[in-house]
Amino acid sequence: MRAFRLAALAALSFGYSVPTSADAPAQTIAVWSYGFAPSPIHLAAGQQVTLTFQNRSGSSHDFSAKGFFDHARIVDGAAPNGEIDLGPHQTKVITLVPGAGTFHAHCSHFMHAQMGMSAQIIVS
Repeated sequence: MRAFRLAALAALSFGYSVPTSADAPAQTIAVWSYGFAPSPIHLAAGQQVTLTFQNRSGSSHDFSAKGFFDHARIVDGAAPNGEIDLGPHQTKVITLVPGAGTFHAHCSHFMHAQMGMSAQIIVS
């Protein structure tokens, strides 16, 4: 009987386990002068995802998406003021659970958005 209870408890806890960031699907967001890829960025609403931002240029850039980050629950990492700041050739990782919607992202550096550093984030 005790073995049955332990098996039932194990099965129950497995059904309610919360995925860790290591279990989350991953997507890389490439950043360069002057673009983001992929564009648009497609994510699943309510599904935890790990986003890796890779700055492939020798210049600093950011990924500014305040509305997107405001509608997400951040599990690991940070996006202060709705931005991911990247130095030259820097990589940053954030794990989050996005909320549904369509959001705008851009590089907030002078004239970078006008030169093509903008993207749409579609969370459905």
